[in-house]
Amino acid sequence: MKRVHDSQAARRMSAAAKRICVSSAVFLAALLWVLPSRAQTSLDEAYHVIASKTFVDLTHAFGPDTPVWSGFGQARMSPAIDPKTHQPYTIEKDGFRATYYEMAGQYGTHIDPPAHFARDGITMDKIPLEEMILPLVVFDATPYLAADPSHAFSLRDLRAWEEQNGRVPGGAFAALRTGMSKEFEKDPEKFKRTPFPGWSLEAVKFLVEERGITAIGHESLDADTTERMATETYLLRSGHYQIEVMANLDKVPAKGALIVVSWPKVKDGLGFPARAFAILP
Repeated sequence: MKRVHDSQAARRMSAAAKRICVSSAVFLAALLWVLPSRAQTSLDEAYHVIASKTFVDLTHAFGPDTPVWSGFGQARMSPAIDPKTHQPYTIEKDGFRATYYEMAGQYGTHIDPPAHFARDGITMDKIPLEEMILPLVVFDATPYLAADPSHAFSLRDLRAWEEQNGRVPGGAFAALRTGMSKEFEKDPEKFKRTPFPGWSLEAVKFLVEERGITAIGHESLDADTTERMATETYLLRSGHYQIEVMANLDKVPAKGALIVVSWPKVKDGLGFPARAFAILP
């Protein structure tokens, strides 16, 4: 009798084990189905939130007459030609057309990667994708320009901004508004003046070392007007990138927006025109 009882118990345990295995398999299958579904739903919801927001273009269009540092000179743009016939491609003759561009990488709204100033710095193709979408903070230097048209945004100015807007978030993109983008369009010669309103070294060092920002941007051709470009040199040699010749920072709030920045993936690239835009809160 004991053997019969043991046999029945064994069968019951075996059946229970099978039910557990089947239940586990069903649960895992459901989990594997639900998790991607939830992830997809999350991305879908994020997209609809972002798509409902206002976008602000922070990029100037550029052409042969765009203001540029005299050491680089103006870009040249011409129709691309057939190397065999030396004739331009046309829609009428070839079904397409293309442009041949000749210019320095630092042209128009552009990126300066660390390698632009640092021999061992990373080039633009190696900047992580995660650093191309960031929280955006905008420092407005225009109130200081009436008293000092070439004001360098100082640590004192930065602390005043934080008193009003709160601490600069870690990982942020810090942009400096000076109003120079208006001159870029309307008065190119004035835009290229030196000195001009820019960053102070102490402010940028504080942002990098105390606030942990990822990158900076500004409306001018350079970050500062010091003799050896101390601020720009410090930033790039500390492994951070910058976006120069930005536009429309007057249309972005001091805090709460996101910035998206992208550029061509040029191998070992030392700079190139970039496209930047803000997503408003």
